[in-house]
Amino acid sequence: MTSERFYPSRPILAASVAVIRNGRILLAARGKPPSEGLYSLPGGMVETGERLSEAALRELREEVGVEAEIIGLIAPVEFIERDEMGHIKHHVVIAAHAARWVSGEPQTGPEAKDIRWVTERDIADLPMTAGLTGILQRAFELAREDSRS
Repeated sequence: MTSERFYPSRPILAASVAVIRNGRILLAARGKPPSEGLYSLPGGMVETGERLSEAALRELREEVGVEAEIIGLIAPVEFIERDEMGHIKHHVVIAAHAARWVSGEPQTGPEAKDIRWVTERDIADLPMTAGLTGILQRAFELAREDSRS
């Protein structure tokens, strides 16, 4: 599976989730390339036959041990990285979701080396993956519209 992630013949489909709990969103510092050390949403590749929302929730459980309930789809995010020769090294299309926390305290692991619950004010000061600020702002908006978050 790893070989498909580098220099893919076509874009890879992934899903992520912004989990909201008490007005804060769960962010994890990536433990592996690409973007190692940057804060991002838990997520990963969609498996064949798996719905986007199911993939987002599965990855959340696997990466940080948290259970959540999807509020809605936020937006697609494209991550395209070229190598020094200009060849496409990574091309991932990520379906970002918003969800409300249900249970579980997040745990670090190989894919999440640091975990933080952040407010809207906190996001300006964190090193994050490209485009994440807009996704987080939309997740906070969806949470305000959803009274149970």
